[in-house]
Amino acid sequence: MPDALDATPYDALLLLSFGGPEGPDDVVPFLENVTRGRGIPKERLKEVGQHYFLFGGISPINEQNRELLDALRKDFADHGLDLPVYWGNRNWKPYLTDTLREMTADGRRRVLVLATSAYASYSGCRQYRENLADALATLEAEGLTPPKVDKLRHYFNHPGFVEPMVDGVLRSLADLPDEVRDGAHIAFTTHSIPLAAADTSGPAEGHGDGGAYVAEHLDVARLIADAVRERTGVDHPWQLVYQSRSGAPHIPWLEPDICDHLEERHAAGVPAVVMAPIGFVSDHMEVLYDLDTEATAKAAELGLPVRRSATVGADPRFAAAVRDLVVERSGTERGQEITPCALGALGASHNVCPVGCCPARTPRPAAAGADSPHA
Repeated sequence: MPDALDATPYDALLLLSFGGPEGPDDVVPFLENVTRGRGIPKERLKEVGQHYFLFGGISPINEQNRELLDALRKDFADHGLDLPVYWGNRNWKPYLTDTLREMTADGRRRVLVLATSAYASYSGCRQYRENLADALATLEAEGLTPPKVDKLRHYFNHPGFVEPMVDGVLRSLADLPDEVRDGAHIAFTTHSIPLAAADTSGPAEGHGDGGAYVAEHLDVARLIADAVRERTGVDHPWQLVYQSRSGAPHIPWLEPDICDHLEERHAAGVPAVVMAPIGFVSDHMEVLYDLDTEATAKAAELGLPVRRSATVGADPRFAAAVRDLVVERSGTERGQEITPCALGALGASHNVCPVGCCPARTPRPAAAGADSPHA
């Protein structure tokens, strides 16, 4: 048996994700959850849902979360970490509030939260914290005493997140024809967000010029590009680009878009492109449609060879990274001196989101932060 790892004061881990439909009848109700409060007509949601209907109305994200749950539970058991793992979603079953209610009934009092978003931003961090605060408030209104929740730090530069993506890029390069491989360009992709949201991402002292969101992605892209060069001997040119833009066209978002970028690289004479979705933990709908369908079709139209590298998903190295983050945060909470594991130039992210970090346009309570009502 492995030596037991100590997770105290925590008694559970909550995998917190976005959620997705698991059949055609789920698509519009799911989109209603995602867009609640924006007054979008149902007919417009049916149009938006066409991306899901192309795949039978099923987003892969829930199944991939089940695979990650299995990987986490196996890794924890194999390494003597006695910590039950629960799963809740923001926008589809199993809903976050229901899962927290279950955890409360099970007697869980201190909970660590792993969000399936590795980077700092409003939509990738604070919105998850707002959903946690809403769920906790709902349980309190029901007369329950919910657990105290803490969110694991951003893990964009943890080796267990970066190294699987390095391998994915290497596999994609190896899959290209010999005659174009060495000249291939790497397009590191992530979800576009409004410029205003990017500029205010992360702690207030770093706001402006894309904030922490852009800086963190650039750091990861450099790490992967450097590792590819070291392992292949080829210095592939690269650029951070964006995908999955939505919202009003008059609002500026991060650019360039991946399809525009493919056109520009083709015009510049690049012989091939590897699309590396570093902004996504798993192959959910934005990856399946915006890269595997739309961007791949654009490349075919151009006659440009492309490959799309894998996301981290349930890679055992990522599960091990989560275990490392749990042990790290637990030790810190017990007052131990811990050296956090991080690659690149930015170092380890904060454990507790400070005041002014990734602010919302309309202030709302957010759990697991310095400004949390449940701190």
